Amino acid sequence: MKKKPGLVTRSAASLFLHDQITSYVFLIPWLLGFFVLTVYPMIYSLYLSFTDYNVLEPPRWVGIKNYFVMFSGNDRYTHDARFLNSLFVTLRFVFISVPMKLAFALLVAMLMNQKLKLIPLYRTVYYIPTLLGGSVAISVLWRRLFSGDGVINAILRIAGIANPPSWISTPEYALGTLIILAIWQFGSPMIIFLAGLKQIPHEYYEAASVDGASKARQFIHITLPSLSPIIFFNLVMQMISSFQSFTQAYIISGGNGGPVDATMFYSLYLYLHGFAWAHMGYAAAMAWVLLIIIAALTALTFKISNSMVSYGEE
Repeated sequence: MKKKPGLVTRSAASLFLHDQITSYVFLIPWLLGFFVLTVYPMIYSLYLSFTDYNVLEPPRWVGIKNYFVMFSGNDRYTHDARFLNSLFVTLRFVFISVPMKLAFALLVAMLMNQKLKLIPLYRTVYYIPTLLGGSVAISVLWRRLFSGDGVINAILRIAGIANPPSWISTPEYALGTLIILAIWQFGSPMIIFLAGLKQIPHEYYEAASVDGASKARQFIHITLPSLSPIIFFNLVMQMISSFQSFTQAYIISGGNGGPVDATMFYSLYLYLHGFAWAHMGYAAAMAWVLLIIIAALTALTFKISNSMVSYGEE
């Protein structure tokens, strides 16, 4: 006996509806977390960026005053010169540390791609700095290493340099110590580069060797083009991460961005306004400016990558 088509259709529709409802039931925890812990805080922080809010009293609407104070000021509002300084310090840190970290990570990844004994052990050891580098303990250790009577200066004195500077308390060198610390945390991009290197067919290098190409030409014409999507990915991720650097600057500078604001990172200055000085409205405005800056630079990077990144379709 054949089933009626109408019954089959209703049964299929009922099953489809049941599957949809079940899917959304399982998504409820994620949706609650997304809207309660992400969307709502973002919307509320946008509102706070147009207010004067000291946490203890209700927010007071001030319009675009916070943004005026950041960038220009006028007869009514005093310009915040430390804001622009923190932005310039952060840009210097990002544009110096990120390319150097990626170059060093690629160099180490190429060394780790060789067929040598104990390579798995070496890969683990080289990845450890990434696991530890952002911790408070490493920041305290780094501060001690580069202090006036630290290990670095002790080595320099043994080498014959009589009066080496106190690196972290000298404005000309303080930011450099943080850049070195950032480069030291090269493990994450190194692992990604290593995975990309293993995907490059060895036949490419064999053919290039037969044609007489040197190692340098093989690197320029085979390795770099093949790794261009991975270089682009690492560049974007490391750039976003570097803009949000906080712990190292906070610990090494003693929480004040010193000396003379030489290590006053944007995130550190935002933290001081929001949690040390109770200027939560101004801190919210700074957070949105940082979001716009990161989004703009990321979009620019994507735009430039269109002509520089090869995905192998050609």
